[in-house]
Amino acid sequence: MENKEQQHKRRVRYKGTHPRNYKEKYKELQPEKYADTIQKVIEKGSTPAGMHISIMVKEILDFLQIQPGQRGLDATLGYGGHTSKMLNCLQSKGHIYALDVDPIEMEKTRARLQKKGYGPEILTILQKNFADIDQVAEQAGKFDFVLADLGVSSMQIDNPDRGFSYKTDGPLDLRLNPEKGVSAAQRLEEVTQEELEGMLIENADEPFAKEIARAVMQESKKGNHISTTTQLRGVIEKALCRVPEKEREEAVKKSCQRTFQALRIDVNSEFEVLEAFLEKLPDVLAEGGRAAILTFHSGEDRLVKKSFKQLSKAGIYRETATEVIRPSAEECRRNPRARSTKMRWAIKA
Repeated sequence: MENKEQQHKRRVRYKGTHPRNYKEKYKELQPEKYADTIQKVIEKGSTPAGMHISIMVKEILDFLQIQPGQRGLDATLGYGGHTSKMLNCLQSKGHIYALDVDPIEMEKTRARLQKKGYGPEILTILQKNFADIDQVAEQAGKFDFVLADLGVSSMQIDNPDRGFSYKTDGPLDLRLNPEKGVSAAQRLEEVTQEELEGMLIENADEPFAKEIARAVMQESKKGNHISTTTQLRGVIEKALCRVPEKEREEAVKKSCQRTFQALRIDVNSEFEVLEAFLEKLPDVLAEGGRAAILTFHSGEDRLVKKSFKQLSKAGIYRETATEVIRPSAEECRRNPRARSTKMRWAIKA
């Protein structure tokens, strides 16, 4: 009996009323069980731990004009919020294919959507990079509508084990699929100072690229491996030590955001993947098929804008968005992570 009592472990509970540790937020991590808690967190303008609030749902559905019986593709499944809304529009007639490279979150989302009644008869989920949409179309046929939400999901950002955020300590990983490729920590071991500086400028327009790249290399020469998120933040703080004290805190915050973004884009080859997707997109769309893309930083938006413009001039797209569409002020108030979102769309000729 005594041995059994020693083996029993109580669940980690909230410390006080506002737990900061991701794993202590057990109520937020169980939305089906603690709906009231989830609602309170959302009403405060926050995203509950382990969840993702879909962005610009109304604008996307208004443009896609989904009809029952159509075939669609969600190129970036994530938490499944957009997928769920698009499936509703089909009214149990038609089919949606959904792709994700993240094996961890993909299976959670599959189970979540299955509970809502969206099984394989109407939804096919594939662990594929959206650069491979041509392979999916070979199996499925051409699509009446395609959605690509290029943002990293909140579930990935908030989980310290994934290393996406400078705010919490965790391994400096940043891979969307942690089973493939090299981590951000490994990349910092491989790159030269010049390459790192170029990466920070190209992927994130980082104004302190030279200082940060130099500081990273100095740590490396000392034999100090930057293997955690807080270690990288510490290096960035050192690199910006000459910024006036009044401005330093905000400068460090912004540089951390940009540096983590630049590394994430690099380790996941995000620009190369997006270019491949944009090149193949017209060929997977049916005549009159509609495509909507959500971007979250200027580099992505430039690539989408350029592709849509060129293919529109070539007569491949019948129509494209003349102006970028942004989320409403009300949505940005409810979900601050929506603020940087831009939506562009195209219709196949």
